[in-house]
Amino acid sequence: MSARTNKPHEVVEQALALSRADGCVVIADEHSTANLRWAGNALTTNGVTRGRTLTVIATVDGKEGTASGVVSRSAVTAEELEPLVRAAEAAARGAGPAEDAQPLVSGVPESPDFTDAPAETSSAVFADFAPALGEAFARARAGDRELYGFANHELVSTYLGTSTGLRLRHDQPTGTLELNAKSPDRTRSAWAGRSTRDFKDVDPGALDAELAVRLGWAERRVDLPAGRYETLLPPTAVADLLIYQLWSASGRDAAEGRTVFSKPGGGTRVGERLSELPLTLRSDPNEPGLECPPFLIAHSSGGDQSVFDNGLPAHATEWISRGVLRHLTTTRHSAALTGLPVAPALGNLILDGGNRSLEEMVADTERGLLLTCLWYIREVDPATLLLTGLTRDGVYLVENGEVTGQVNNFRFNESPVDLLGRATEAGRTEKTLPREWSDWFTRAAMPALRIPDFNMSSVSQGV
Repeated sequence: MSARTNKPHEVVEQALALSRADGCVVIADEHSTANLRWAGNALTTNGVTRGRTLTVIATVDGKEGTASGVVSRSAVTAEELEPLVRAAEAAARGAGPAEDAQPLVSGVPESPDFTDAPAETSSAVFADFAPALGEAFARARAGDRELYGFANHELVSTYLGTSTGLRLRHDQPTGTLELNAKSPDRTRSAWAGRSTRDFKDVDPGALDAELAVRLGWAERRVDLPAGRYETLLPPTAVADLLIYQLWSASGRDAAEGRTVFSKPGGGTRVGERLSELPLTLRSDPNEPGLECPPFLIAHSSGGDQSVFDNGLPAHATEWISRGVLRHLTTTRHSAALTGLPVAPALGNLILDGGNRSLEEMVADTERGLLLTCLWYIREVDPATLLLTGLTRDGVYLVENGEVTGQVNNFRFNESPVDLLGRATEAGRTEKTLPREWSDWFTRAAMPALRIPDFNMSSVSQGV
C-alpha cells in the first residue's frame, strides 16, 4: 500500500512514532497542479498532477552539541517509511554538531484543520478563465497579433509535526499567468503577467488589450545608445529587484561585513535611512490576497533558515519603515549571534508607495524610458548589491507625457539599495508578478518607481 493513500496527518504521526532520535520533525507536502499552455492563439496542452513529498528531520544530541539529518523523498510507500526515518537518523549521527542547533519549537497551538484532507486544485480552477482566454484569442486574430503563454495553478497542503508536540497545517494556493503578444513577423513582442490565488481576479481580455497598445507603440522604432536615463520601473521590475534585495538581507552576513547592509567599521546598517521617500518594505503572512504560511517551514538549513525553527510563528515585519532600515533576516541562531531580533524571511513582499497610477507618472514625464520587465538578473558585487540584467519585451520612449515609440533593449547595472535612495517618486502599490523570480517567489505588491538616472550600461539585441 502506498503512503499516498494514507491521510497526510497519519503519515506524519507514523513517521514520528517510528523515530528513535532525540528530536524529530516531519513535513508532508501534498502537491496538486493544473495548467494550460497556448501558442499562436490556440491552446496546445493542459494537465493536472498530484504528488506528495515527505521530509524527515532527525536531531541527535551529543557531547559536542546537537546534530541534524534531513532526508526528503517523493512517492514514499508504507514499506519505505521506516527506512526513510532511519536514513534521517543515520545522516544526523554521521554529521557534526549543527551550528544552528536550537531546541525544537514547542508551545504552538495545533491547527484546527490538521486532520482534514488536503486541499486540491483541478482544471475547474480555469472554469471562467478558459472561455475568456478563448475570446481573447479571437480578438487577437482579428487584430493581427498572436498570443502565447501559460497559466499554472498549484495548491500545496503542508502538514508539519514534531516530537515536541507541534501539529500545524497550511494550504498555499499559487497561480501565475504569463501572456506574450507578438506581431506576425515576430519583430514586436509585449509581455504581461499576473499573480493570483484562484484565477477569479485575472482578465485575459484586459491583458490582451494592454498588450495590443504596447505592440502599437512598437510600430515606431528609435535606437538609443547606452547611458543614464530617467526611467519608470513598473511594479514587476521593482518586485524582481527588491526580492533579490530581501534574499541578500542576511543579518549574519551583514554583521560579518560581507554585504551592502554592513556598516563600515563593524555592525549593520539597521537604523540607517535608505530612502528619502517614505517607503515601507514589509512582509505579512495575513496580507489580503498575498497570504503565506503563518509559521516557519524549513526543509533544510542554510542562509537564514534553519530546520530547528520549523513551526516558529511568523509575524508581520517591516524591513524598511518609511525609508529607514529596520530589520534584516535572521534565524533564532543568527539573531543570538548578531544581537538582532528574530526576523525570518516570509513568503510575500510589499512595498507601500504613493497613490498615482503608472499612466499618471508617464503623463508627468518630459523625456524618459518606460520598461516592461527585467530578466536574467545576476549579482555582480555583494558588497554593494550591484546587479546586472536585461530589459525584455518592450522598452518605450516617453516624450512630453506620451509614449512615442519603442527603443532597443539594454543591459543594466544597478543596486536596488541605491535605487531606493535615488528614487524620486513611487506610484500606487498593486499586486504584481515578478517575471525573473516567478518560479520561486510570486506573492508581491509593488508600486512603479521613477529613477532619474537609471544606468543602461550597454545596448542589448534581444527582442
